[in-house]
Formats: sequence, structure tokens, C-alpha cells
Amino acid sequence: MRKLHDLLGLRTNPTIFFVSAAILAAFVTTTIMLPQPVERAFKAASNWILTNLGWFYIFGVTTFLLFLLWMALSHFGSVRLGDDDEQPRYSTPVWFAMLFAAGIGTILMFWGVAEPISHFANPPMRDVEPQTADAAREALTFTMYHFALHTWTIFTLPALAFAYFGFKRKLPLRVSSIFHPMLGDRINGPIGRSIDILAVVGTIFGVSVSIGLGTLQVNSGLSRLIGIPENIFTQLLILGVITTIAVISVSLGLDKGIKWLSNINISMAILLLIFVIVVGPTLFLLRGTIEATGTYLSSLVELAFWTDTFGDTGWQGGWTVFYWAWTITWAPFVGIFIARISQGRTIRQFVLGVLMLPTSFSVLWFGVFGLASFDIEFNRGGGLVEEVVEQGDIPGALFAFLQNYPFATAMSLFAIIIVVIFFTTSMDSASLVTDMLCTGEDETGPVRQRVFWAITTGVIAGTLLSVGGGSGLDALQQVIIVVGLPFFIIAFLMMYNLWRALRHDVTPPPALRTRQWVSQMHASPRE
Repeated sequence: MRKLHDLLGLRTNPTIFFVSAAILAAFVTTTIMLPQPVERAFKAASNWILTNLGWFYIFGVTTFLLFLLWMALSHFGSVRLGDDDEQPRYSTPVWFAMLFAAGIGTILMFWGVAEPISHFANPPMRDVEPQTADAAREALTFTMYHFALHTWTIFTLPALAFAYFGFKRKLPLRVSSIFHPMLGDRINGPIGRSIDILAVVGTIFGVSVSIGLGTLQVNSGLSRLIGIPENIFTQLLILGVITTIAVISVSLGLDKGIKWLSNINISMAILLLIFVIVVGPTLFLLRGTIEATGTYLSSLVELAFWTDTFGDTGWQGGWTVFYWAWTITWAPFVGIFIARISQGRTIRQFVLGVLMLPTSFSVLWFGVFGLASFDIEFNRGGGLVEEVVEQGDIPGALFAFLQNYPFATAMSLFAIIIVVIFFTTSMDSASLVTDMLCTGEDETGPVRQRVFWAITTGVIAGTLLSVGGGSGLDALQQVIIVVGLPFFIIAFLMMYNLWRALRHDVTPPPALRTRQWVSQMHASPRE
């Protein structure tokens, strides 16, 4: 492998790079040659996981959140992620834009309308009448649960671990480095390499699912605008265009490509949000978002531990478990990206910033789009439930929503552009970070390596869509639920290793001395 590595002019770890590439190539080849057996295998495995281990996914993410809050509020919170006098590289607004575009921004556009309307029609807890005000409240509560604190918890945990071991202990930016307290120098051996290979493969699958969802959404939008058919050929063509844009962006690097696209993207997303607020029922949206936020916060403890034990409807597997499995597979990529742009901040600044800033925007986004969707159902003749839920057109939910607003065609085109840029920034960020997972270096490797990972992500996304045939979304869900399981186990080990390292490196604060107050009534008079 070393000879091939040198022949190709690469600058990476040959074992991690070539073994990861071989595994992904084997998946693509097997899926193309044996699509039905592969589909059946993933379906059987995902069904087993949903039946027996769904609770583990729910418990895991809540545990991660509690651990992070303890880290931020304890004496560990003052530890700086870098040299003691180092300052943050990016300002808070730029930092937030890059967090948003590389993380949850890719799924806000897809689920902003689709999820609230789906829960509005089919309440998760089955305890309220569908398509009522109570159903609307429950729908928004669950939607915020899925995309607010818990989602960003999954990103924050590995990000914090990467930042600490990479910038404080000066270890390579690899997942294996996080296991240094347990493994010591064995992180440079077969065990460490296996961990890094798993991280690379899982990251590519996780990002590929996101790209697949984006492709379905763009296809649906173009179908409504110009009549392009919704089929696998069109989706592969769209995927090729997105991959090409990502290749160009990733070639420009972090500061020129990703940063530039991120700033444009967040601005466009905010403009779309403002458009809905201004043109829609403004007062209803503002009042409702505040109320929905309170309902979400008051229900957070219950939702964080709810496993549908008594109802056992299977709903949670298709929604919450899928989200957590999907998010955690691309958490290494988002984590290392967040760590890289957050160097110089303290653990407290890091945790609270990464949890709270994007969460606040997510709550606002889903509050506005969810309530605007309910307004259409209650006051504007409806139609979203029929189209999105009954007809199953989840990728087209946003465009069906925009048909109820002025300038529908122009705004739909605007939304398509946002989606394309969102998914492009995810792909090029993932390519950059995947390359770093292989090299272990903060400096970017040769352009050809990043281009390889961008193209590989596009190929895997196309393969996953092809497996599903007409039900691409189902195929994406089944694959990612299976791939996500080992990442949850790794995340628990991350917590242990981070705590162990901090306990060893950080001197605890001195104990407070108990002082005795001497009563002046019994004190001897002074001379």
C-alpha cells in the first residue's frame, strides 16, 4: 500500500485510506450486483435493532446531553481548547454560520414542513385527536425535540473530544486519538487503525444519506417547477451536479470555499424565514413560536426518556431512532469540523455555544414553518396533510407549502438553490474532514485526496438511492440505523476517555477552608 500511496502522490495514512476505500468500493459493487439481497439484509438488521435496541439510542443521546452540561458547568469548563493564551480564530457570527451550514442546516430545509405536518396528521403519542390544536402542539414539541438540543448534543460530544485531544494534548485529529487514555500508544496500531477506518466509512454513509435526502427534495422541487420526472435517472443526474459543485468548493479549501458558501447559505435561509414571517400570519407565528418553545422546554425531560413502552406503536423507530442513528454517523465529520473552527474557546464557551446558538435558530425555524403549515390547514383550505402524509410526498413538502404563498415559483426556485448549497457545503465539509481523519493532520492534504472523498460520497449516495428503487427514503433509513449502532458504543467510550483525560490533566480547585466565627460576646476585651 505504501508503494501505491507514493505512486499516486498522496499524503495520508495508507492503511486507513485504502482499507476505507476498499470497504466502500465493496459495498457499491455488492449492491449493484446483488441489490435485492443487500436490501433484505439491511431491512432485517434495522428491524431487529428497532425492536431490541431502540431504547439504547434514546437513553444514549440523553446521557450525552447530561454529560456535556456537567462538563460545561464544572471546573473543567474553564479549560481552553488550545494553548492557555490562545484566542478564537473566528468571530461568533462567522462561527455560527459555519456551524449551521456544516451541521443541521442540511436537514432544516428537508424536514421544516414535512415533520410538523406528519406529526400533526399522526400524533406520536396517540393521545390527542389528529389535525387539532392539541395535535399541532404535540407535533411542534416532537419536532423541536428531534432538531434542537438532542441533535446538537450528538455533534457536540465528538467535537469536544476532538478539540481537547487535538489542541490540548496535541494528538492527531483522528477518532483513535480520543481513545488514548484507554489504549495509550496502541492508538497507532491495528486497534487504532480499525477505529479510524470505522469512522471514515460511517461518516461517508451518514453524509451520503443527507445528500440522498437533498437529491430527493431537489428532484421534487424541479418536478413541480418544470415538470422533470421523479425517478432514479433524474436523481442520479442531480446528484452528479451537486457532487461537481462540491468538488469545486472543496478544492478551494476551508476559508475560500466552505466559509464563503456557508455565509451565503445562512443569509439565504434567513431571508426565506423572514419571507414566511412577513407574508404569512405574522402575529400567529411569533406568538405560537414563543408558546411552542415553552411547551418543548417543559416537556423535555419526558421526551428525553420516552421509549413508547406501553404504546409500542413502532413510531419511534421510524422517526427518533432514525434521526439519532443518522446524526451520529456523520457526527465525527461535523465534530472534527466544529473542533477545527472552535480552537481557542474554553470548554464552557464551546459546549454552551454549540448547543445553544444553533438550537435557538432551529427552534425559531421549526416554530415558524410548523405554525405556518398549520395555518394553511386550519385557515387556507388545507392540502398539506393530503399531499405530504396521505400521498407520501415528504421530499415535496416545502414546495407544496410555498404554493400557498405569493411568488410561489420564484420562492420555490430560491428554496432549491438553498438546498443545493446546503448539501454542497455538507459534502465539501465532509470531504475535507474525511481526509483529515485519514491523515490525522490539521493541514489539508493534496486536492486529489479531498476530491476523491467528495466523489466517493456522491457514489455512495447514488448507490443507496438505487437500492431503494421507488422507496429511496426507506432504504436510506434502513441502512443508517444499522450503521449507527457501533457509533453509539464509541460515543459512550468517548465520554469515559474525555473525563479520564481531564481528571488527569486538570488540577481540581482547592477545597474551601471552613472558617470559625468567634462570638464577640465571649471574646476577651482588648487592652
